[in-house]
Amino acid sequence: MEFFDNHRKLFSTALGLFVGLTIVVAIVPAINNQKNNAPLPNAVPLAKQAIAGKNSYIANGCVACHTQQVRNIDMDKMWGERPGIAADYAGNQRTDFWRNTATLMGTERTGPDLTNIGVRQSSLAWNLLHLYQPRAVVETSIMPSYSWLFKEVDSVQKDEIEVIVPDKYRQGITGKIIATKEAINLVTYLQSLKQMPLPDGKIPMEFLYKKAAKSNVANSTTSQLPDGKSLYATNCMSCHQANGEGLKGAFPPLKGSPIVLGNDLELYVNIIMLGYDARPEFAMMTAIGTDNKLTPEDVTAIMNHERTSWGNNARTVTVEEIKKIMDFIKLTAKK
Repeated sequence: MEFFDNHRKLFSTALGLFVGLTIVVAIVPAINNQKNNAPLPNAVPLAKQAIAGKNSYIANGCVACHTQQVRNIDMDKMWGERPGIAADYAGNQRTDFWRNTATLMGTERTGPDLTNIGVRQSSLAWNLLHLYQPRAVVETSIMPSYSWLFKEVDSVQKDEIEVIVPDKYRQGITGKIIATKEAINLVTYLQSLKQMPLPDGKIPMEFLYKKAAKSNVANSTTSQLPDGKSLYATNCMSCHQANGEGLKGAFPPLKGSPIVLGNDLELYVNIIMLGYDARPEFAMMTAIGTDNKLTPEDVTAIMNHERTSWGNNARTVTVEEIKKIMDFIKLTAKK
């Protein structure tokens, strides 16, 4: 009983137990994790501009609505090519000495997961417009506008980036809208979010609870193609819109497009796979096909959807035609 009456012994023992348990339960496992986990060999550390963007991402509360974790269930497959692993986060560093906000995995998906957003949506113009006014590119978006990250000027200087905003969202604005340094940093951080492929020979974890994939029959062949409408929604709709009309001054329309309706399939496939710079009329298109690793079947399905939707009435194309062009593009790129 003397032990419990002696406050020095009592509190010293309690403190010793607390420190000992902390070392055994928290500190030693953390040290072991650091030794046994390292970034993937091809992982790229964040550049200074991306780190500043990450701080802006934290300051603006983006983590409250967006996750950065691809779970090993089939419904998460749209966010990345494989489930996330510890090595994906091993290179993250503390914000500073006082704040440990290194891993922004998030807990809620009010908005889409951003693990691979640097690949899914790499367009600078799209990201800046989406920050300025989300509903300009995604009509049903509930994301707030971050218009304070932009400013209005009379003329655009050489080192400034203008954001082309549709007239519908320019009420009271007579000048040019440009992105501030903070907005550009934030987009730089978003564009840096890319899921790295595993080293050769490493097999990724499988997605669980897979659903049977839908398919439809190609028009002029008996081979089966993926769902072109779904692929369009995933890869193209954010810029060219669900109605195929694009956004005036920002993203060109596919409805009635001479490229979509024409017979120059090589140009059409080149634009999908390698991107296209139509400035100053429209924003530069990134290499969606290459970045998203679209197969000849995927590209064929997307093209057939675009060529037969929104009043377009062009002939459908076959996998054989598109594969031949894509093989030529790959061959040319190697030279």
